[in-house]
Amino acid sequence: MHAHEAPAEVPLDLFDSLPRNDHRLKAAEYVTGLLSARGRKTLRNVAEQLGGQEARKQSVHHFISESSWEWEPVRRDLARHADELLRPRGWVVRPSVVPKAGGHSVGVAEHFVPQLGRTVTGQQSFGAWLASPAAGVPVNWQLTLSTEWLEALSWRRRGQVPAETRALSPEENAGDVALRASRSLSRTPLPVVLDAPGLDPLRMGRRFERAGIPLVQRVEQRIRLRVDPLVLPGHGGRPVTASWLIGAMRRLWRPHSRLSASGRNLSMAVPVTLPEALDGGQEAGGHRLLVAQWPASDVAAARLWLADGRMRHADVLRLTGLAEVVDRDDGLVATRVGLRDFTGRSFQGWHRHITLASVAHLACVRAALGSAAPRRAATGPRLLRAG
Repeated sequence: MHAHEAPAEVPLDLFDSLPRNDHRLKAAEYVTGLLSARGRKTLRNVAEQLGGQEARKQSVHHFISESSWEWEPVRRDLARHADELLRPRGWVVRPSVVPKAGGHSVGVAEHFVPQLGRTVTGQQSFGAWLASPAAGVPVNWQLTLSTEWLEALSWRRRGQVPAETRALSPEENAGDVALRASRSLSRTPLPVVLDAPGLDPLRMGRRFERAGIPLVQRVEQRIRLRVDPLVLPGHGGRPVTASWLIGAMRRLWRPHSRLSASGRNLSMAVPVTLPEALDGGQEAGGHRLLVAQWPASDVAAARLWLADGRMRHADVLRLTGLAEVVDRDDGLVATRVGLRDFTGRSFQGWHRHITLASVAHLACVRAALGSAAPRRAATGPRLLRAG
């Protein structure tokens, strides 16, 4: 930890759901080890922070990979703590791919990464983060397991994957982790910002509309949309790409109050329907608001979002700002707590490690924000460096 940073203390009551006292103590020790270890937060490295004896290393390995404690109750308490700390404005759901060679680690497969435009071999997961303008905290995770991986019985046995686990589409994975996270809070559902280009917007729109949760979904520029001919005369209402639409509707371009590293930003919003939607877009999830934002100097760098059609332009922009907060905190804090550092082979081990790494992330954010986090939300937090 750097000298100017506040100490990140482990919130011990996060482990009240664990029925055994020794499990509560070991969970707190593991989080402390994550916060104090330098470099990658492997099981061996964490154990070194707790004494380093061979017996201790075996104890840490057993607690994460072989033990019986359940992570879901810890995640529910984590969500409650993050909710109280941040006073969040929404959930941010995003995929993460950790490159890994070989098939020893659970879930390793080939995954296409739209942001990179190529296929990567590794582990893919979807994380749900509670986010405010001040900070983001991950509280729920879902590991992607491919059909090929699950059908290889030797891999499945080695990874100790539960018998009921089945292969899910990216849309199912993203939806599951978002809805499960939303249900962890006993409050009016917060909007979900789905920062995952390439997912089917109609499928996602249907699912979130049925759940009664507002959705803002990032989409690719090549997505085809339909615009009312009265809004865009002369094109006959035929489907057009979103990137073409931005260029064709310069009259809707507006200055965006939030500055980026490159200076002034622009944005635009236009009501659209998805061509695949039934009844002229009246089907659940079919009527959307396209919102684009980009640096004034580079329209080709525009980020595009499809929002619930009842949302306002300004509200969508405030929500998409949460994705930028999470992107920043993922880079700054996640490296420090080892969110992507699990090297074990078991499904349960991956979930337990990433749950406790998320607890460590909360401890870091709480130390950075202090008790005045909600009052400082407008100006942003004192950021932690990755250690």
